[in-house]
Amino acid sequence: MRTIDFSPLYRSVVGFDRLANLLETAAADSAAGYPPYNIERTDENAYRIDIAVAGFRPEELNVEVKENLLTVTGRKAANDEAKTFLHRGLAERNFERRFQLADYVLVTDANLADGLLSISLKRELPEALKPRTVQISTGQPTLIEAEKAA
Repeated sequence: MRTIDFSPLYRSVVGFDRLANLLETAAADSAAGYPPYNIERTDENAYRIDIAVAGFRPEELNVEVKENLLTVTGRKAANDEAKTFLHRGLAERNFERRFQLADYVLVTDANLADGLLSISLKRELPEALKPRTVQISTGQPTLIEAEKAA
């Protein structure tokens, strides 16, 4: 496994430490492979995360968003039945999967169907950050502009 040293980055830039921390976290999280998931871009400002959670009931799953961190946890209820398996290939273990969300990305919906937990996300920029058109006036300056110039 290769690791990347971001310490030279900290010496030469100011204010980008969050970006370096995100990259370090992403590199560390890539080792965890359970449960498998897909991240899909469904529109210019919309995304969907599909997580394979076969065998989990809705009450055993939790989706939480806190400070741009989406956390999905699965906790299987204790099964006290004694079972004898000839082959056990289905993973029924607890999990926690984290996704770092960009600014202004909101979770809009979560749906469990056919063993897939689908989480819909949407980027909603505040009005102040959206591009806007400025009207260009022509002709004579207005009375207020003429008084300022004088």
